[in-house]
Amino acid sequence: MTDAGTYALRPRRTRIDTHQEYVLYMRSDCHVCRAEGFTAHARVQAAIESRSIVATLNTVESDWLSHDEFGLSESAWKALDPQPGDKATFSHAPAVDSMGAVRAKIYGHALSDQQFERIIIDISRGLYTDIELAAFIAACGGDRLSLDEIVALTRAMILAGKSLSWPHDVIVDKHCVGGLPGNRTTPIVVAIVASQGLLMPKTSSRAITSPAGTADTMETLAPVNLSLEEMRRVVEQEHGCIVWGGAVELSPADDVLIRVERALDIDSEGQLVASVLSKKVAAGSTHVVIDIPVGATAKVRSKMEGERLSSLLMSTANQIGLQLHCILTDGSKPVGRGIGPALEAHDLLAVLQNAPNAPVDLRTRATHLAGAVLEIASIVPAGAGTALAERTLSDGRAWQKFQAICQAQGGIRVPPRAPLRREVTAHRSGTITSIDNRRLSRLAKLAGAPGVPAAGVYLHCAVGRSVEKGEPLFELHAETRGELDYALAYYRDSETIFELSEA
Repeated sequence: MTDAGTYALRPRRTRIDTHQEYVLYMRSDCHVCRAEGFTAHARVQAAIESRSIVATLNTVESDWLSHDEFGLSESAWKALDPQPGDKATFSHAPAVDSMGAVRAKIYGHALSDQQFERIIIDISRGLYTDIELAAFIAACGGDRLSLDEIVALTRAMILAGKSLSWPHDVIVDKHCVGGLPGNRTTPIVVAIVASQGLLMPKTSSRAITSPAGTADTMETLAPVNLSLEEMRRVVEQEHGCIVWGGAVELSPADDVLIRVERALDIDSEGQLVASVLSKKVAAGSTHVVIDIPVGATAKVRSKMEGERLSSLLMSTANQIGLQLHCILTDGSKPVGRGIGPALEAHDLLAVLQNAPNAPVDLRTRATHLAGAVLEIASIVPAGAGTALAERTLSDGRAWQKFQAICQAQGGIRVPPRAPLRREVTAHRSGTITSIDNRRLSRLAKLAGAPGVPAAGVYLHCAVGRSVEKGEPLFELHAETRGELDYALAYYRDSETIFELSEA
């Protein structure tokens, strides 16, 4: 009988960042690869005592690894958590039976509650490769999910993760479906609402296809990678928080899917509904306001599309016991001046501090949405919410509460500033008639956002404003010369980002 230790290897931390994907590295000529018949890109199960992961194998053809060791990517190292002296054993990963349901969906078949539940559990356990995840996302993209399937997917995503409960009848939340650069209202809304005594345990996503998500922006101001216990402490102390949903494992499959959706630049309707609502229910929310920006270059391009999405959200929420209110808002132009995590943070700080140069449009949107939250929670009668939100912001209570939340989450920070900046001017005189949201977002991403928190675009102009030739339109912020030049080259090839009428 062969000793299992014969086929064990010592773990080595490679410090290679593969984001959430687990990756192992082995010499192709090591005894484990030979004995098990492992080849490059095989799915391998690695185990140390009772801990195990399923990972993708990359083989090495050099002395970078010794014959008795294997490498772990950062995410795999943290998940397997090897201790000094540990050795790991290996086997072929178990078959992922739920892929049969994915293949059925690819061919147009409707999936049952049980099939979605098995798929989401397997995704949460890390059993799907990125190729299989992409297949599932594509199979469910567009309008390929019926209402019943969206409800089933939402419930499956809730069941696969942890859930919070609170000793209150009303727990509020607010979410924006995205697609509007600079629309960073959430921290302002949380500060206003929490200062009125309502509980708002806000979990936010990182960017999918945008230059910044709420979690990305908030991270420039305070820690957001809180555990469930830390999140609960903050909410019980300050009535609100703004944390990254991926860190607290509420609807954990969602962050896995978001990672692949980001790479594919896909944010499908059915999965958007399931993503948003599963996290709200998992966070313990009972009353939620959804902001749906509508505009020709926003994520939701027409009023008809907005009403359809609103209907899907409302119908799904009704079936899972969530009270929901959707608001179609103006998505025709960017909000505020900063596009990118830190630049957006500077904008929202200006609003909270009642600074004279604070973006009026960001303030107006935030108080409108905060008012809707106050109304759905019956703090004030219908139509009176915005006025109360505005008073709470004007008298400093919101700023005081925001500082308290940041301190409770680990301490308030000063958002960084990019070392490289380049001003871009108008090539002719005229009035700005439109700004392309999608191309503006692309410009900020090419400058380095959201990966580089200080990178992005700072707007000097707005729709409806007249500019003279040579007057600044915007300023690019970047960390490296290459990113700055890359973004500038894109702008020169895409000068229709800013449409100017004749002078």
